Amino acid sequence: MKKVVVFTAIVLVVVLSITSPLFAQKKFITLGSGSPGGVYYPLGGGMAVVIEKADIGVRCASESTGASVENSRLVGAQETDMGMVMGSVAYKATKGEDPFEKAYPLVSLFQMYPAPEHIVVLKDSGIKSVKDMKGKKVSIDVPGSGCATMARAILEEYGFDLEKDLTLANLSQSEMVQALKDGTIDVAFFNFAYPASAIMDLGATRDIELVPLEEEMVNKLIEKYPYYIKSVIPGGTYSDIPEDVLCLGDSNVMVVHQDMDEELAYNLVKTIFENVTEGQYALVNVHPIAQLFTPQNAINSPIPLHPGAMKYFNEKGAQ
Repeated sequence: MKKVVVFTAIVLVVVLSITSPLFAQKKFITLGSGSPGGVYYPLGGGMAVVIEKADIGVRCASESTGASVENSRLVGAQETDMGMVMGSVAYKATKGEDPFEKAYPLVSLFQMYPAPEHIVVLKDSGIKSVKDMKGKKVSIDVPGSGCATMARAILEEYGFDLEKDLTLANLSQSEMVQALKDGTIDVAFFNFAYPASAIMDLGATRDIELVPLEEEMVNKLIEKYPYYIKSVIPGGTYSDIPEDVLCLGDSNVMVVHQDMDEELAYNLVKTIFENVTEGQYALVNVHPIAQLFTPQNAINSPIPLHPGAMKYFNEKGAQ
């Protein structure tokens, strides 16, 4: 009789483990973020917590990585489920362009936030357009940076011979702030999300302006470099600048493998966007850049959106 009771108990445990929600197995996914000290690292951790706490049958862990290039390779090889990647890098990964040795089947869940190219001058500089920069001292950030690459593309599209028409410098961001304050350069190119502390620091002691690009020029640049995006810095973002400023920008996107299940992709996007400003684990409390997580920004991706993500953003009326 004792053996029968024991056997019955074992069967009951097995049945419960199969049928009870308490024993249901959750899908485990990983999210590639970046190194400590950058935006990706805390933001990736915050999104993993939001996913983990949601009732969507998913467990999630954020992993510190080398960021964009490594995340593209990891997700493309299905060694990581989600990855935070600069838009220009994601585009090149899907095409197999340098630094990638082959094309990876990546799609986007959403654009996290844009990184517009801020073109900063002092208000009394007389520079109202990029066309006014001939003969000026212009710093485009450190050599090889994404900012410098974009700055060169902009200046060349405006017809400048970079060796003859301008005095180019490759100062770091902190050096550019000081150089503008000191008047040793006329123009500084910065690439980062807004609002940026470097610009606010500069605006606290100097009257500054942001130089806008013309719509026609932005369209030409995006046609030539399809991994860039049109970006607008809203008026009032910086106290000295009340009007919207049209910029060329890079983006930061959450990528997944194109074979990710559609329902899973939908639930991940819905969960993240429902926890941007609300709830115990609101992402804006992890990093203020999450305030740019809006459906309107989210669909502005340089690579195609996953169908599950598109379904969610269509429900939200994002165009």
